[in-house]
Amino acid sequence: MEVILLEQVEKLGKMGDKVTVKNGYARNYLLPQNKALRATEANVAYFEKQKAELEAHNKALLESANKMAESLKGFKTVLIRQAAETGQLYGSVTIRDIAAAINEAGYQIERRLVTLEKPIKDLGIYQVKINLHPEVVQTIMVNVARSADEASRQEKAYSQE
Repeated sequence: MEVILLEQVEKLGKMGDKVTVKNGYARNYLLPQNKALRATEANVAYFEKQKAELEAHNKALLESANKMAESLKGFKTVLIRQAAETGQLYGSVTIRDIAAAINEAGYQIERRLVTLEKPIKDLGIYQVKINLHPEVVQTIMVNVARSADEASRQEKAYSQE
């Protein structure tokens, strides 16, 4: 299906690009999220009329994402979890846990913005990416430990590396 992107979509294109995607991706993700329009003649004309307004809206979103990224710069959080003597967690730290920790610190982050390659299953310090906007990504530090004392020891050891 051919669609017109209404905003930048990672690994697909920029606003205004006409791209061909699989029908399911368009119907289940791009169209319901208002990230794209079907590339019909009527929608192309509509997009051309609304282009300036969409660009202004996208610019405002980019500016707010930059402000949020600046405030999150250097952000660190400690998650206390139970673990075995080997350091393996009895469970895992997921996107939901990280988003909840960020929100408790006073920031408003949706959990879909947090990016993890795989769930965290061991004690340690991890760098986690927060995708605030397709053009703005901020990295935060997540310290997973059994106790606050262990978290401070891990942080000292990490800072010496």
